[in-house]
Amino acid sequence: MRPLTRFATLLLAAALLLTALPAQAERLKDIASLKGVRGNQLIGYGLVVGLKGSGDKSYKSPFTIQTLLSMLERLGTTIDVQKLVDPRLGVSDVRQLRDVRVENVAAVMVTASLPPFAQVGSAIDITVSSLGDARSLAGGTLLLTPLKAANGDIFAVAQGSVSVGGSCDGCPNSKLLTTGHPTVARIAGGALVEREVGFDFASLNEFSFSMSNPDFTTTQRAVQAINARLGAPMARAKDSGTVVVGVPAEYANDKVRFIAELESIDIAPDSMAKVVLDERTGTIVIGQNVKIDRVAISHGNLTIRVGDQGSPSGGGSPMIVPSTILSMEEIPTGNSDRVMELNAGASISDMVKALNAMGIAPRDLISIFQTLKTSGALQAQLEII
Repeated sequence: MRPLTRFATLLLAAALLLTALPAQAERLKDIASLKGVRGNQLIGYGLVVGLKGSGDKSYKSPFTIQTLLSMLERLGTTIDVQKLVDPRLGVSDVRQLRDVRVENVAAVMVTASLPPFAQVGSAIDITVSSLGDARSLAGGTLLLTPLKAANGDIFAVAQGSVSVGGSCDGCPNSKLLTTGHPTVARIAGGALVEREVGFDFASLNEFSFSMSNPDFTTTQRAVQAINARLGAPMARAKDSGTVVVGVPAEYANDKVRFIAELESIDIAPDSMAKVVLDERTGTIVIGQNVKIDRVAISHGNLTIRVGDQGSPSGGGSPMIVPSTILSMEEIPTGNSDRVMELNAGASISDMVKALNAMGIAPRDLISIFQTLKTSGALQAQLEII
């Protein structure tokens, strides 16, 4: 099958699937999040040691050697930089730092996400990323690194052997090609929580759910479904993205079970008609309920007519396409122009069927969608990325 035909077939299948299937019910926990229950981002600066000559070059990343010297001083070891440099150079202190050769060390940034309700002593995963010009972090060990939140408070400390999913083609005595990303590493359970985030869950008398995709229709459906499950009007919509639910008396001392029951409620989310176009790759994503109004479009040797405008004149032989979708005939003028006619209110799947039958290229499809939106005939939001 040719790539063009395969692309058009896949696009047609997607459009038909979106049109044929009803809105699928989703759990409340999949389309909304409980306000106040969220993770917190942590960040820290540290050193990875034990590298096999693949660390930072001190003359390119002087902050690495400065950090190393500061750490050694805090540990009780004072380093005289002048003794590390050839005395014949006679250079400044800054140049002396740059001339110190320690390439088994790399400066790194450490990031992590502190989960909600994380307790002191809990282990969390961390990501270690090279900050200087290190070629690889493979085989290294992260030294004790405090992890801070945006307010500057320390919530965790990290340390451990890093795990890199690749090899370094620039490392000494290595003949392997680079696979993965050797300057970024992970440490599973590499940080221990030292401080908890305060959140008094048990004292709340009502809970707020934030919708992932704010929509008035979806929010109202959520309110109706929650009230139907509880048998009382305990839920209300604050706005298009927030549902506030009061705690019934029977759940006053068991709010975890209350939230668990709410999260399992099935809700059919609604969404606006939308078409997303990626001009770089030719990708087209078509949302549900996209409709086309009465319009006529000419693109290259193709003419599209949507609506009650009459059939094209002439005695040309019609092409074989489903009669319920469109009528399409060659114009008897000796050229290869073709006319495609859709009924008013035709769905996007109808047009895709027609374009598939005519072998339209992906780039032409993008141009057609843009033209339809500009003319006001495409009743959907058009987003170009």
